[in-house]
Amino acid sequence: MLADENDWRVPFITTPGDVVERMLELAGTKADDLVADLGSGDGRIVITAARKYGARGLGIELDAKLVEVSRENARQAGVSDRVAFVQGDVLEADFSRASVVTVYLLPNLISQLEPRFLSQLKPGTRIVSHSFHMPSWRPDRTASMRVTEPHPGQGDESTLFLWIVPADVRGAWKGANQRVRIEQNYQDIDVDGVRGTLAGNAIAWGKFRGRVDGNRIVGDDGAILTRER
Repeated sequence: MLADENDWRVPFITTPGDVVERMLELAGTKADDLVADLGSGDGRIVITAARKYGARGLGIELDAKLVEVSRENARQAGVSDRVAFVQGDVLEADFSRASVVTVYLLPNLISQLEPRFLSQLKPGTRIVSHSFHMPSWRPDRTASMRVTEPHPGQGDESTLFLWIVPADVRGAWKGANQRVRIEQNYQDIDVDGVRGTLAGNAIAWGKFRGRVDGNRIVGDDGAILTRER
């Protein structure tokens, strides 16, 4: 599925069809999404996203033969106009435009991808992993499911992990009548000693509810906080 500088390879193990369906469901996939599958194998995840949800899809796969298989599978499924498959290393490829990212990769690779997810993906992007989680970043949701049919390399149960890329809110913010300092650990925030929540751009603490808009936080009540430099 991919290689590092020493050209080692992980085995190609396909994701069971019902797991594919549940991954896309857990991500809340919609027609306006771009679904990027890292280590896309035979293309089944992005093809399913296009066929079932009308989403666009991007598959990134190191094995050139599997890229060709994926393109043929997309043609047969009638979704070639909505999906693209490229040959490349997921540790170097550009998937920054994706709004949904799916992965079925070994923990070492997920660990290397974690900083790229945070630095390159837009807040609100959903990431779903099959079987393996990120070492430092707590998932927003975890789901277990029974696999209905025997599948090579797969037991009878799968665990899925969902992360929502959080906005960067760490630092001091100032409004008309208040000044706050936010400490942040991924989606977990502390606002002047008050624990809050952060889901993409949606932010809340105490009685405050609002959205992050770049260097502004706009409250549902019209209050505006700006980031201090």
